[in-house]
Amino acid sequence: MKPDPRRLAHARDVVLSGGRTRGARELIVESWRRSLAALVDPDRHEAPMVLEPDEVADLRGAHPLAAALPVLRDTLVSIADDAEHIMIVADADGTVLWCEGSTSVRGRAERVRLSEGASWTEAAIGTNGMGTALAVDQPVTVHSAEHLVRTYHAWTCTASPVHDPDTGRTIGVVDVSGPLSSTHPVMTALVSAAARLAESQLQVRLAARDERLRSANMRHLIGLRGEPGALLSPSGRVLAAEPHGLLTSRVDVTNDHVRLADGREAFLEPLDEGYLLRVPRRSARRPVLSLRFLAGSTGSLDGRALPLSLRHAELLTALALHPRGLTAEQLALHLYGERGNPTTVRAELHRLRAQLGGVLLTRPYRLSADVRGDFLAVREALRAGDVGTAAAAYRGELLPRSEAPVVCAEREELAAALRSGVLEHGDVEALWAFALVSEDATVLERLARLLPRTDPRREVALTRLRRALA
Repeated sequence: MKPDPRRLAHARDVVLSGGRTRGARELIVESWRRSLAALVDPDRHEAPMVLEPDEVADLRGAHPLAAALPVLRDTLVSIADDAEHIMIVADADGTVLWCEGSTSVRGRAERVRLSEGASWTEAAIGTNGMGTALAVDQPVTVHSAEHLVRTYHAWTCTASPVHDPDTGRTIGVVDVSGPLSSTHPVMTALVSAAARLAESQLQVRLAARDERLRSANMRHLIGLRGEPGALLSPSGRVLAAEPHGLLTSRVDVTNDHVRLADGREAFLEPLDEGYLLRVPRRSARRPVLSLRFLAGSTGSLDGRALPLSLRHAELLTALALHPRGLTAEQLALHLYGERGNPTTVRAELHRLRAQLGGVLLTRPYRLSADVRGDFLAVREALRAGDVGTAAAAYRGELLPRSEAPVVCAEREELAAALRSGVLEHGDVEALWAFALVSEDATVLERLARLLPRTDPRREVALTRLRRALA
């Protein structure tokens, strides 16, 4: 039985005047109050247009409900056409992306902004099928004067939210709207069924994507060689785990480490799609990452040689100098200066992670290892005032081919600090060690003056001094 429009209009007027009424459903009365609290004018004539046509087209292509549109059309559009209704699909923000159905009704709908690009939240246009269904997260029919705004009292709108089968979040709403005279009592059940069909369609696509991710990434799980771990979807759902039952159905992926129910700590490693969760054995020691970047760019992880490109060596230098970690934006600035692009850095980090595995953590990017670098050793010796040890460890400039700002700055500071230290202390062995990797005339002159004439190194120092001065 259809609600009496006159009774609904009277109930609406009572609520608008601040009174209480039993003449309307509680769901509608609560929606009226929310709408009034949002300062919606009951006499306003149209919904706001928030998107241009080209913006609507862009959002359509990226929206997950685009994949379910065929099933919604098959279920609703022909019926809506016959019943002089239109089918509307809006996103989770209440913005209309698709409007299809009866041509005559579409013309009337467009005149009141029931059209693509318009916002139909309760805050924008008051109580209505789409906005109220999103607000209460359940199917809703808004009939005649149940609409807060008077313009829509000649309309009936039935809407049902659609949820993402992956996360459970509302991703949109499907609605059938039409003139008051063509309302049918089965429309609510039909729209609800269409929304569930759309969710089923999305579930099928999700299952196919999960299987593709498992096939593509299972090698990473196998590569743990018996270490407990799991493959996760981009949203954190468990796709595969070893041993079975290691985790619940979903993992929080907002941090790069996870505390398991038994107290163990697990680490997340981003993959091309999704994550590898790794649970180090309790007895596992901290890995050792050795970096030999003075006059070269070689490294090793627990004794295994690492083939490093110059860019990867620069990344490791930046991370070694900032053990608390850096964001992609900070790394871009350190490596490329003001022209740095975080997206480029993330791609390089992804390739580097393929070599380092769980040693490279994210959020922020940092190294989970005992980092031993020749340039770090020189740095620490200088800070401790041990110039002799610093000079002996200094084999040349830090990554001499690099032009990355972070490397250039450290290279210059290291060389300048060591030069100042050996000259100030006047230790012959430290001066000689520094002179072996530098053509510094001042250092060579000091060395030639301090070495006895019987020391063959004195003649070497004089020869190199004459060459430096020339």
